[in-house]
Amino acid sequence: MAKYQSVAVIYGSDSSEWEVSCRSGEFTASRIDEFQYDVYEIFARFGQWKLVAMRKANSMRQAFPEGAQPEVDKSDFSVMVLGEKIKFDFAYIMQHGAPGETGLLQGYLEMLRIPHSSCSAFVTTVAFDKYSCKSYLRTADYIKLAPDAFVREGDDVEAFSKKAVEKLGLPVFVKPTSAGSSFGISKVYNPEDLPAAIRYAFTEGPTVIVESAIPCEHELTCAVYFDGKDVSALPVIEILSDTGWFDYDAKYNGFSREVCPAEIPDELRDKIQEISKRIYRHLGCKGLVRMDYISAPDGIYFLEVNIIPGMTNASLVPKMIRAAGIGITDFLTTIIENS
Repeated sequence: MAKYQSVAVIYGSDSSEWEVSCRSGEFTASRIDEFQYDVYEIFARFGQWKLVAMRKANSMRQAFPEGAQPEVDKSDFSVMVLGEKIKFDFAYIMQHGAPGETGLLQGYLEMLRIPHSSCSAFVTTVAFDKYSCKSYLRTADYIKLAPDAFVREGDDVEAFSKKAVEKLGLPVFVKPTSAGSSFGISKVYNPEDLPAAIRYAFTEGPTVIVESAIPCEHELTCAVYFDGKDVSALPVIEILSDTGWFDYDAKYNGFSREVCPAEIPDELRDKIQEISKRIYRHLGCKGLVRMDYISAPDGIYFLEVNIIPGMTNASLVPKMIRAAGIGITDFLTTIIENS
């Protein structure tokens, strides 16, 4: 028997990723077991949380027209539908970016003691920020980290850029520390272009990390989850990008090929999966997360953790799940029942 009855899938976000989040959320909601759970789809953006659709167990999905979408009562995470108050038992978080990947949404749910699919508020906050996450892993002897430099909005960008080039060399990647889907990221080859790239990254957030571009033999990603008994790793994917790196066009506009399972030596595959499980435990993760790596001539470099990985039909994690021979619906049930 299922632990929960009413599952709220929360999507949309306050960030540039909100449209991708909607696609992920709608896909996830459509694949949650229709015989076990009542599923409620909540679109949440800039403080407005509205019920956009619902599907009672063994029933058809019902969408609410714009202007007639019930508003979520955030005092107790409930909604009134046709005179009936629905209090959600479980939250499946599919918000890419803020607040679903910054820890704010998790903190809200935890204060109300509502179970959810994600990492804790603290772990989410640490893991989503690229610089903070790397700082947590600097003492780990099983993974390499690209040399980096950190800058905050308001600092002297010109002076910082000069020192960063002296320290890191070129090319470098410039990344907002708290953004996803490759928004705000640039690869810089010339020193005179670095200040502009940093200012561009600031459009996505107030802190930026500049990293040495590691010579890449393989760009790899692996998702990890708790299956009820142990931490498990899904098949590894290799990303072959037509754009030179896995930018927005490569991710969402077809400018990449994703090989799943990755056609790499078994030793490398096993190492990526084991490292991913160790990072999951090291950070104290919960639910489903995805880790990204570069395999270089001198070892495996960790890039970042994706706390709320994409879950559209074309996303990486569903491809891993299918390659593992697991049904998407069964997999989502595992996440819901063991988070």
